[in-house]
Amino acid sequence: MSQPAQEAARRRTFAIISHPDAGKTTLTEKFLLYAGALGEAGAVKAREGRRSATSDWMDMEKKRGISITSTALTFDYRGMQFNLLDTPGHRDFSEDTYRVLAAVDSVVMVLDAAKGIEPQTLKLFEVCRTRQLPVVTFVNKYDRPARPPLELLDEIEQQIGLRPTPATWPVGSAEDFAGVIDRRDGTFTRFTRTVRGSAIAPEEVISADAARASEGSRWAQAQDECELLDAVGANVERSSFLDAESTPLFVGSALTNFGVRHVLDTLVDLAPSAGERLDVNGTPRSLDDGCSAFVFKVQANMDKSHRDRIAFVRICSGAFERGMVLTCHRTEKPFATKYASQVFGAERTTVEEAFPGDVVGLVNAADLQIGDSLYVGSPVEFPPIPRFAPEVFASARPFDTSKYKQFRKGLEQLDSEGVVQVLRDPQQGDANPVLAAVGQLQFEVFASRLEIEFNAPSEIMPSPYESIRFTDEASAERLKEIGGIRILRRRDGRLVALFESRYRLQRIETDEPDLMLDPISVG
Repeated sequence: MSQPAQEAARRRTFAIISHPDAGKTTLTEKFLLYAGALGEAGAVKAREGRRSATSDWMDMEKKRGISITSTALTFDYRGMQFNLLDTPGHRDFSEDTYRVLAAVDSVVMVLDAAKGIEPQTLKLFEVCRTRQLPVVTFVNKYDRPARPPLELLDEIEQQIGLRPTPATWPVGSAEDFAGVIDRRDGTFTRFTRTVRGSAIAPEEVISADAARASEGSRWAQAQDECELLDAVGANVERSSFLDAESTPLFVGSALTNFGVRHVLDTLVDLAPSAGERLDVNGTPRSLDDGCSAFVFKVQANMDKSHRDRIAFVRICSGAFERGMVLTCHRTEKPFATKYASQVFGAERTTVEEAFPGDVVGLVNAADLQIGDSLYVGSPVEFPPIPRFAPEVFASARPFDTSKYKQFRKGLEQLDSEGVVQVLRDPQQGDANPVLAAVGQLQFEVFASRLEIEFNAPSEIMPSPYESIRFTDEASAERLKEIGGIRILRRRDGRLVALFESRYRLQRIETDEPDLMLDPISVG
């Protein structure tokens, strides 16, 4: 094998998705602990006054205890290089998670054992399904009150359409939780706790006979359930997992570190390595072709002292070397990669080389946008990264009109990062822009960053719009005549129509079907 193919084979690039508070950020930090990337796990909830989680670096994340931006973390485990992309759990930041899912090869889905499938989990899984991403399921918090495990399996299969294949199975639950049976070899791993989960949990693995003698009725019930799983053929299969038809399932407690190693080992043994990526025409680009990559995230001001702008790219083919000149497909302009970094939370180190599956931060990437394709040698364009349909709208203006220049700079920057969508009047430019977002928290992030990073404290005011549609120039002229509709332009140049009334939109779609009014979808 060539060097790019060899290196790609040892990459595992994955994301963790979950509903808020299911334990995603906790699991992220425990992965780092088990891989030796952290000497001791810190507080997994980034509350004010406590040490923040490694993957949460923004001030708002530390105060609220939620993940707002996606974070790239790289570490080694069992001879493999893991590229872990932590994602926001809150639904208001779904769009950032969607972009990250375009850059990974597999997903770990974290479920709360007491709550099961929640709305945000379901919404994110639909993207996994669209992209045919293999999913590993971790049922977390099993040392607390939990739903019956067979009930959780039924819910997973019914709601997300994946056939759960438990690799480990609980013996007891809540205060009665004794450990897990590994269905692959029949052994029993006894549940142990560590002080605040700060160190790797000791694992006591005993035989089935010894467990039967020590666990009594708990063991008997778990064995009956395992026999039922055997009868229906719910066994881990790599082929159906890779085809996104089944999901290997593990149970444990991320906070106490129990079950973490099982998931990591499965990512090594079963998860796909970095493979060939399809271009916009559906043609795979060989791993041995010239270096290529695409931008899936842009983040400014991670380093407050330098006010820089980093474009995070997923390497798709070839060998990347710092200093090489890549061509941007959209602009056909060269981009020098002198300042290439690997990011560990908010910390960064210089990257000298990278291979397919790796995530590289290109510093001072002022000309790069989300979705841009980069290449050396034969040109390539990768599929675009779609945007969410906005659900809430607002207007913004600086409190101090003398700060208008900073305000405009902030609008441009935060729009390019996808923090919000800034919709502008084709005739007025930056005057009276409309902000569009998936959820209200995006506006809070927008306002906070305008004040902190651009010194432009601003007033965010609700807008009356209820619906948005793509339109064209001809339809726009007719829509302007109707009233209650505003025609604006997105950053990518597309025209959109904003409607103050959903009822009016429905009437227009019925009465004037020839008008272009296309829904905005992530597709």
